Amino acid sequence: MSCKVGEIMNPAISIIVPVYNVEPYLRRCLDSILAQTFTDIEVIVVNDGSTDRSGEICDEFAEKDKRIRVIHKKNGGLSSARNAGLDIVKGEYIGFVDSDDYIDINMYKKLYELCIYTRSDISICTFGEVNEKNVSVPKKEKDLILEMDNNEGLRQLFKGEIYRFSVCNKLFNRKCISNIKFPVGFLHEDLATSYQMFAKANKVVFTNFTGYMYFKRENSILTTNYKADRLISFSIWDKIISFMRKEYPELSKEYFSSFVFWSIDNSYYIVSQIRSEEEKMKFLKIIQSHIKNHYKQVMKNDLLSIKYKFLITLINYNPRLFYFQHRINTLLRTKY
Repeated sequence: MSCKVGEIMNPAISIIVPVYNVEPYLRRCLDSILAQTFTDIEVIVVNDGSTDRSGEICDEFAEKDKRIRVIHKKNGGLSSARNAGLDIVKGEYIGFVDSDDYIDINMYKKLYELCIYTRSDISICTFGEVNEKNVSVPKKEKDLILEMDNNEGLRQLFKGEIYRFSVCNKLFNRKCISNIKFPVGFLHEDLATSYQMFAKANKVVFTNFTGYMYFKRENSILTTNYKADRLISFSIWDKIISFMRKEYPELSKEYFSSFVFWSIDNSYYIVSQIRSEEEKMKFLKIIQSHIKNHYKQVMKNDLLSIKYKFLITLINYNPRLFYFQHRINTLLRTKY
C-alpha cells in the first residue's frame, strides 16, 4: 500500500472515498467534493486496486488540491477501502462518499453546522437518485430539521421512514466510529455498522435537505441478480437483534419490524430473480432458519400489519407456500 499525503493538518471533516474501477464517474464525484462551500476538509481517496485509469485520476486530483490524500492498495473490497481511510483520518467529523455518486456543494456545510448548532454527534440529509437518463429529487412541502436523542435516533434508523442504514448521507463525530470497522469480505457493510455508530451518539439531527446524489448503475451490487452472499445480512441481523435486545429492549418493536421487512424483501427478490427452483428453496430455507430464532417476538409485534405477519408465517412454517403465493399473485396481476 502506498500513500500520497496532502498538507492539511487538522481539518474539521475527513471525507473517505473508496475507488474501484469508476473511471467514467470519478471526476464528477471528486469535483463535487472539492467544490464544497465548507472548505475545512480533507479528502481521503482510497484506490482499491483499480485496473482502469481510476488510480491515475486520483493522483491527478491530489496534484491539484492539497486537501486530497491518496492511498493505493490491493483490492480488498469496499469495507477494506473504508477501513484504510479510517486508519489515517484527522478530522473531528467523518463522512463517506461512494465514488460513482456525487454531492450538493452545500451538503457538508449544512451537516457540519447542524452538528455544531444542535450539539449533535450525527447529522443526516436525504438522498436524490440519478441514473443515466435523469435526476430524481424527493419532493418536500417545507424545510424540516428534526433533533433526536439517542433512543429516538435509533428508533428512526430501524423504522427507515426518514433515513436508513447507509453511512453516505450522514456526518459522524469521530467518537461514533471509534473502534468500529467495516466487515471485510461481506456485503451489507452499512447494515453491520451504522446501528453501532448510532448507539454511540448522544444526539442525532435530520434535515430533509437533499444533499447526496446516489447514482443507480445497472450493474451495481444492489441492482444485479440475487446471489448467495447477500444472505450474510441475516447473520448480521442476528447480531443486531442480540445487541439491541441487551442495550435497547424498549425498541424491540422497531428493530423486529425492520428485520421482518428485510426478510420479506429478500424473499421476494429470491423468488422473482432466481431461475432454479432448487436454489430458490435453498435460499428461502436459509432465511427461514433465521426467522425461526425470532418468530415468537415478531408475532407479538403490534407495529406489524396482518399482511406482514401472514407472509413471515408462511416463510417460517413452509417457504414453498410463500413461493406459491408469490406465483399466484403474479398470475393474478398478469393481463391477458
